[in-house]
Amino acid sequence: MSDKTTNHKAWFLVAPVVALVAFNALIPLMTVVNYSVQETFGDNVFFWEGVKWFEDVLHSERFHASLLRQLTFTGIILVIEVPLGVAIALTMPKKGPWVSVCLVLMALPLLIPWNVVGAMWNIFALPDIGLLGKMINGLGFDYNFTQQPIAAWFTTILMDVWHWTSLVTLLAYAGLCSIPDAYYQAARIDGASRWSVFRYIQLPKMKRVLTIAILLRFMDSFMIYTEPFVLTGGGPGNTTTFLSIDLVKIALGQFDLGPAAAMSLIYFLIILVLSWIFYTLMMRNEEQ
Repeated sequence: MSDKTTNHKAWFLVAPVVALVAFNALIPLMTVVNYSVQETFGDNVFFWEGVKWFEDVLHSERFHASLLRQLTFTGIILVIEVPLGVAIALTMPKKGPWVSVCLVLMALPLLIPWNVVGAMWNIFALPDIGLLGKMINGLGFDYNFTQQPIAAWFTTILMDVWHWTSLVTLLAYAGLCSIPDAYYQAARIDGASRWSVFRYIQLPKMKRVLTIAILLRFMDSFMIYTEPFVLTGGGPGNTTTFLSIDLVKIALGQFDLGPAAAMSLIYFLIILVLSWIFYTLMMRNEEQ
């Protein structure tokens, strides 16, 4: 049996990618780790602090409040967008000229830059000149997302649902299109109800794409920054100040680099652990 020939020249093709990843990820990460255990007052002079900043962040009521707001927002987003995306995907045509039209319409919100989405909804929801604001106030409700916490949450959630439900819809639609027609023909012969078809044919076939959709929406909603910052600026007060917005305020607004670095690492670990838990539970459920 002859030995397999290894071509080491292939590493020259991989080296630029490795260098790019190291520059864009590893080096900034090491910088954050460096700041998280030290204090600096400028002039590139550092003082060792150890885990002091991590302790301060973990015992901070400000961090706890921001984390609670972030978890609440992410939970609401998942509860709304995943079922809504699946429902829209079920109503979309599988054949004919309308398929392309529906797919384009679904993809349009995803093509709009995040800062533009925030600016659009800021104008759209203004109580005096915005179409949404004037319509809600015209129905007899007192609506002003710049002053009322509940209105600010409602507007932020509505904006995110409009922007990102399309992602769940497109993924669910891809799962539905992969189901062979023979499954539906067998269900019709057996006289299966619409609910039975969804429960025993469509939903099992969509489990993998829904796993991806849930993970993507969880991570993205947990890291959301641009849209709510442009829309509400984290207000009124701190009502919509999520972890990402609070982190930027500490790092750039207060220029507390040590606590901000420690908070960013804790933030990263929370996302990593929760994503792993989500993935493990969904994979275990799928295997069962």
